[in-house]
Amino acid sequence: MATIKDIARKAGVSVTTVSRALNGYDDVNETTRKKIKQVAEELAYSPNAVARSLVSKKTRTIGLIISDINRAGAKDAFAYEVLCGINDRAGDLNYDLLLFSTNPSKQMEKSYTALCKERNVEGAIISGLRLDDPYLQEVIDQNSFPCVLIDIPRTGDNVAYIASDSRAGAATAVQHLLDYGHTEIAMINGHDQAYVSRERLAGYKDALEQANVPFREELVYDGAFTEDGGAEAMYQILLRHPQATAVFCASDLMALGAMRTLEKTGRRVPGDISIVGFDDINIASYCSPKLTTIRQDKYEMGYRGAQLLIDMLDDRTDNRKVTLGNQLIIRESTRNLREG
Repeated sequence: MATIKDIARKAGVSVTTVSRALNGYDDVNETTRKKIKQVAEELAYSPNAVARSLVSKKTRTIGLIISDINRAGAKDAFAYEVLCGINDRAGDLNYDLLLFSTNPSKQMEKSYTALCKERNVEGAIISGLRLDDPYLQEVIDQNSFPCVLIDIPRTGDNVAYIASDSRAGAATAVQHLLDYGHTEIAMINGHDQAYVSRERLAGYKDALEQANVPFREELVYDGAFTEDGGAEAMYQILLRHPQATAVFCASDLMALGAMRTLEKTGRRVPGDISIVGFDDINIASYCSPKLTTIRQDKYEMGYRGAQLLIDMLDDRTDNRKVTLGNQLIIRESTRNLREG
């Protein structure tokens, strides 16, 4: 295997010049740089990442830590799209990416700092944390490894976050139903330890208040962000609140579950009940009826999250928060009561 000494010998320059040329320093003459790169290609030179990291004190590796990754989440593909965005931007900036799966029990056994040290990453992006997860406070308190949180707005010297505006998105969804003449609007939320659940409930309340429609806590059910949870919550709504004409679901998966219950019980969507979801997962545009939903750009969230973390690692920014917008996508699952 060729070394930089071999390249230096063949190119007739010093080892230092070869090192600086291959690492992109701008104090190397462009003609010399091209010659060195040509020789490196001829010798099939491949840099030793471990040796390079020992010299630079940087591994150029970041981690993605996903809490409770499982097969049940494959249908919404949230984690996958975020991962694609992170991977693409990290690759653009010459960083490698390591994927870790965690859960609260694993977090009790191995701290965030220990995980980063063990896997030799410079920092991490964390997705799927609950507000009661052990990692959350540790990430905020530690100062060794920069971290970007997805959908949890916590900041610090070494902590940043990226999120879509869940509150505004939920308010837009409910406003759409109000504009269609619905006032008996139930909600299927996720769970109380998800920050986005709290934000989407707040957006639901905002829209009702703006329209002078009283908020009724008994119309809100938790569906745990699962299809089965949405199905069970919809069953409870039908049983206890048959007057409801519309349901806002805090995720598309729960909306799909709700639609399944409505089909099983002989209700029509949107003829009997209108449904709005949140996320715009791929299946939302293929189910029957096609789902009206709030689109958040999961790929962009990952892409911008990677940029934010690497900017922190390279001391290029003091920004510690990025909020992305979202968009109402009107399809077939909502009916305008004012049109009869």
